[in-house]
Amino acid sequence: MNTPQPSLIVVGTVAFDAIETPFGKSDKIVGGAATYAALSASYFTPHPGIISVVGDDFPRDFLNVLSAHGVLLDGLEIRSGEKSFFWSGRYRADMNSRDTLETQLNVLAGFQPRVPEPWRRTPFLLLGNLMPSIQMAVLDQMDVRPGLVVMDTMNFWMETALTDLKNVLARVDVLTINDEEARQLSGEYALVAAARKILAMGPRYLVIKKGENGALLFHGDQVFFAPALPLEEVFDPTGAGDTFAGGFIGFLAATGDVSFENMKRAVLYGSAMASFCVEKFGTARLIHLSRNEIDDRLRQFIHLTHFDIQLED
Repeated sequence: MNTPQPSLIVVGTVAFDAIETPFGKSDKIVGGAATYAALSASYFTPHPGIISVVGDDFPRDFLNVLSAHGVLLDGLEIRSGEKSFFWSGRYRADMNSRDTLETQLNVLAGFQPRVPEPWRRTPFLLLGNLMPSIQMAVLDQMDVRPGLVVMDTMNFWMETALTDLKNVLARVDVLTINDEEARQLSGEYALVAAARKILAMGPRYLVIKKGENGALLFHGDQVFFAPALPLEEVFDPTGAGDTFAGGFIGFLAATGDVSFENMKRAVLYGSAMASFCVEKFGTARLIHLSRNEIDDRLRQFIHLTHFDIQLED
């Protein structure tokens, strides 16, 4: 039986997290950017593929969960005798800011990504938040430039690897970052001015995530705003941005349409998936979603963003 080809590639961490929020705390649970993104994408497009690394402490049962969602693991390296990446954090009362309690790089230290040869013509690529040199190494291994490259990053790389970061930015189509990161990268406070500067660095599209305040999509002089769904309770924001990115690129890969109009829809799909993610600790909510739940959530977003108004003559 031939291994199916990935519909998109997700590069990022597959890891362990330990989380404290005002609603409680978790034990060590499965997390990681690639985990959230691939699970989210799997609801829209078959066979997203992961490129990452774990130690032999990573639970095989969860690898089976990923496989059951159609996620391809040919690009996941398992290192014998080593431990997986681990992050521990505590969220403050507003759930928008957090403190890192512990970071153990473990297998991530010195990670050299390997793109399986049959994957090197995959048309959609999501570069999760990793060292820019790792993101570049993946781009360099592709035989054909993907039709769409989406990239995530964070302020740490802006502070420690800005030159490498800008080199990667020049080769991607979409950058997704939060509002604080957009201001830091651009040196501008107003997000419209920040977007103009960032788009000049190379990306054709920019998504600025604003957490509970929604997301902005920029392309040239065009701007689209999608609100966040008001939720009664937010248990754990960890992975929400990665879940957004996975839903965003998963929808685009499923439709094959990378126009600005379709990216507006993709922002809503990504926002809907992120709204599920925060309802439970870790990946628990993403594992058992139904298509009806996703469709119902999307209808709520459509209701939020649609209204008729008549201007007076």
